[in-house]
Amino acid sequence: MGTENYTKYPITSVIIYNSVTVLHFVLGGIGLVLGYPSWIGLLLASIYLLFSFAEMYVLMPLKVCPNCPYYQLDNSLCISGLNVVAKRFAKEGNIKNFSNRARGFFCANNLYIAGFILPIIALIPALVINFSYIVLAILLVMVGLLAFRFFVLFPKVACGHCRAKNICPNAKAMGLNDK
Repeated sequence: MGTENYTKYPITSVIIYNSVTVLHFVLGGIGLVLGYPSWIGLLLASIYLLFSFAEMYVLMPLKVCPNCPYYQLDNSLCISGLNVVAKRFAKEGNIKNFSNRARGFFCANNLYIAGFILPIIALIPALVINFSYIVLAILLVMVGLLAFRFFVLFPKVACGHCRAKNICPNAKAMGLNDK
C-alpha cells in the first residue's frame, strides 16, 4: 500500500509545518538575545531573524517555488503553502530547474538548512561564556525541533506525500523519491 501524494496538503499539515519553522526561528532569536550580553545578542538575533525569515518566506517563493510542480498544479497547496505566495509574486519558472535548489554552496537548500543550524551552533559558545539553564533549554528544544523536522515532519507529513518527490533533491537525499 503506497503513500497518498497530495495535490493539496491538508491545512493542518501546512499549519504544523509552518508552526515548527516559525517556532524554531523565534526560539533561535530569543536564545541569541539571552545567550549573548547587551547589544551583541540583539544584533545577532536581528541578523539571524532577518536571514531566516527572508530565506524561508521571501527567497523560497521567489527563487525555488516558481520551478516546483506545485506552482503549475491547479488548486494546489504545498506543505509550506508558499506555492500560493509564489503564484502571486513570481513568474512561472521551469520544472527542469527545480533541482537547482540543491546546486552550489549558497543554494536555497543550504541556506534553508543554515536557518535551522546557525542558532544551534551560535548558542554553544553562549553557554560556555555565560551559562544559563534557559538558554540550554532553548538549545535543546531547537535540537528537538530539528530532529522532529528531519525524522517525522519530512518523511511522514511533508516529503512523503509530495507530488514533486520524484524530482526533488531533498526527497532523493532522504530516500523518499522511490516511495
